[in-house]
Amino acid sequence: MPPASTGASTVAVGAFAQPVPHSLATPAAVPADARLEPGRPGYRRMSFGLFAAGVATFALLYSTQALLPSVSASFGATAGQASWTVSAATGALALAVLPLSALSERFGRRQMMTASLALAVTLGMLVPFAPSLGTLIALRALQGAALAGLPASAMAFLAEEVRPRALVAAIGLFVAGNSIGGMSGRILTGWIAQLWGWRVALGAVGLLAVGCAVAFQLLMPRARHFVPGSLNPKALARAVGGHLADPLLRRLFLVGGLFMTVFGAVYTAIGYRLVQAPFSLPQGVVGSIFLVYLVGTVSSAAAGRLVGRLGRRGALYLAVATTAAGLLLSLADHLAAVLPGLVLITAGFFAGHAVASSSVSRTATTGRAQASALYQSAYYLGSSAGGTLGAVAFHAGGWTGTAGLGLLAVAGVAMVTLYGSRCARAERDSRTVRASVVVAR
Repeated sequence: MPPASTGASTVAVGAFAQPVPHSLATPAAVPADARLEPGRPGYRRMSFGLFAAGVATFALLYSTQALLPSVSASFGATAGQASWTVSAATGALALAVLPLSALSERFGRRQMMTASLALAVTLGMLVPFAPSLGTLIALRALQGAALAGLPASAMAFLAEEVRPRALVAAIGLFVAGNSIGGMSGRILTGWIAQLWGWRVALGAVGLLAVGCAVAFQLLMPRARHFVPGSLNPKALARAVGGHLADPLLRRLFLVGGLFMTVFGAVYTAIGYRLVQAPFSLPQGVVGSIFLVYLVGTVSSAAAGRLVGRLGRRGALYLAVATTAAGLLLSLADHLAAVLPGLVLITAGFFAGHAVASSSVSRTATTGRAQASALYQSAYYLGSSAGGTLGAVAFHAGGWTGTAGLGLLAVAGVAMVTLYGSRCARAERDSRTVRASVVVAR
């Protein structure tokens, strides 16, 4: 943790802490006690506003995921082809998040989030009328690009407006909104698709997102500590280069991407698995499986307490172990094992994501929107890759192939975190040696 007098945040997650000196704009010095925290006016409204935005983001972004078997049947497409209705959205978000985060540096976090939600909701009302799979994929890509202005801007808004000690909990609540959105969207589409088809189901998700966008607009307070930055491409390149030069941030980006690879693969393929023998579940019941997202809501919101007890590296190790245990348990061909397996996978993923994303926001004391955007790019590229590769692996080797892909990604997170732990120990030892030399002199 940084000295309290500076207000700078340097966080060690799998590596020694290291500040990032590059930025498009340097925020004005604001006393720590002027920022929002639980119990202060505005914190509750901000939390509910961002929660609503998180619900809309995940409900829209993954609206077709629970419907993939129905989409495949409607268009005569394979699992891999239909999976692009999810991967195109997450991939477009990953590509658009950095330029839109730069616009948020100039025009404001709240303004960018409002515009993103408005455009994404509008596209969401057009998606159900797609006449072909290609058109559906194209609309979903546009929707993902529209949503790109929200995640990084939300993280940067929290980093600027919330006291550092409350940041993990605040971001955990935003991530909890993501999990509620992902859950409610999938359950809603599952049952509605079973009764009236997947197009009506997508329309219902669009209406849910409209309600969330209105709630966000009414609840979200204005930013008090935002300082407009420059749109100079050279300044943007310097900010991005500075973040990519930080070894801690690079590891956090990789951790987020690998965790999301697991999650994207599992939840893209699980629908195909559960509608087939030996489960043969109807679409509505398959959609209800996503109730396990409630576990993610709890684990992400509790990430702050978890870090307080275990430290950030300890929390990441626990998230890795939990996710791996869930993948192994899900290999059994019994719902009594598959459901607890999904619970563990979901809890581990959301805990790991909340810890890594909050660490990015706290580590990047300047150019926060760019740091958050780079994390979101890695995160959603992981989702896009995981969704497509998970579907391909399922087609080639069944659930064993999908789970194997997930275990490889989880092993990658463990290796990155272990490497960071060794770097942290080496840095401490180096400081100890330097201090001993100074004392000896």
